Amino acid sequence: MPWFDWISLFTRWFHVIAGVAWIGASFYFIWLDNNLRTPPDWKKQKGIKGDLWAVHGGGFYEVSKYAYGPEQMPEKLHWFKWEAYTTWISGFLLLGLIYYHGAAIYLIDASVMELTPGEAIARGLGLIFGGLFIYESACRSPLGRSPVFFGVFLLALITVASYLACHWFSGRGAFIHVGALIGTIMAGNVFFKIMPAQRLMVAAVANKHDIDPAWGQAAKLRSVHNNYFTLPLLFIMISNHYPMTYQHELNWLILVAIGVVSAWIRHYFNLKHIGISRPSVLITGAIGMLLIALWVSMPRSEPINEQSDTTVSATPAQQLSDEQQAVFTTIQTHCANCHSAQPTDDIFVIAPLGLMFDTWQQVTARAPLIYQRASVSKDMPMMNKTGMTEAERELIATWYKSLN
Repeated sequence: MPWFDWISLFTRWFHVIAGVAWIGASFYFIWLDNNLRTPPDWKKQKGIKGDLWAVHGGGFYEVSKYAYGPEQMPEKLHWFKWEAYTTWISGFLLLGLIYYHGAAIYLIDASVMELTPGEAIARGLGLIFGGLFIYESACRSPLGRSPVFFGVFLLALITVASYLACHWFSGRGAFIHVGALIGTIMAGNVFFKIMPAQRLMVAAVANKHDIDPAWGQAAKLRSVHNNYFTLPLLFIMISNHYPMTYQHELNWLILVAIGVVSAWIRHYFNLKHIGISRPSVLITGAIGMLLIALWVSMPRSEPINEQSDTTVSATPAQQLSDEQQAVFTTIQTHCANCHSAQPTDDIFVIAPLGLMFDTWQQVTARAPLIYQRASVSKDMPMMNKTGMTEAERELIATWYKSLN
């Protein structure tokens, strides 16, 4: 188990590093393209259609963009592809390590849908790669030539994916799968369109052939799609720390709403880069986020789950062994104040990670995680707020080992 945690840590670390490099490059080149200005005549005569001067790191930089290409291909030409590929590869590996290897813990929620690990994994992969196929087909169809209609289609695609994921998986697992779909679409844009178009352009310039304008237009369109996807994807990456979003009964709608508003906020900066100042876009985006926060935070009366109540009352001491009863009592004393359908903790008003230990069935379903966090890493309860003793941690460890 400790080795698994180290592998997970290094994979996640690498994923974040690669993601920062990819998103940073994406933001920079969109900014660069939007800030190019008409060059002087002597540059135009060399085939330069836009240039930009910048100062950074104690020096001046001059950047030029050619209408066709340089007279002679440089010996060293920098490509920007591995940032995208390594981000996707590490992200997919992380998805497998956490949500597929631990499907029973992180992906499956019996209160949402009864699934076996195999069924849950199959649905997850179908959502990701099925969504990619639908997106790629739409891009290559006449729909892809209409920004407005394609935007409506894209919103519908993400909405359907969010709805399905949130009705199949745990809230946390659902959000991460929608994020995996978006990340796969973004990496697919690089692999299926952006890089092939750039290879065609480089080959044409090297062989002194004409460049088809459609190559660059298609590649730039996919880059724009990726640019608007970045903020929604970043939200999903951090959402597992905020269960009030993915544990809400309308979690799929919250996900879509935050995605739309964050893409709208990104639109403000894209306009700003080309010299158009629209404070109204930023203001309405901020208002939208505030309204979402107010909506999610509104007190709501939740219907009593009679089946759950029956399960609790149907788990009396005489139905459990002495060891099981001692473990259940320990978890109720030290864990259920946060991990419950109705937490009593003064900070966590919604069960962190969506984990609930109200019944013995819920406890046994999460036995590996309880053992790992309470008896191995000993980081739970958080800051040992409830004062779990070493003897109680050993009790949980002994019980868990008896299961295997």
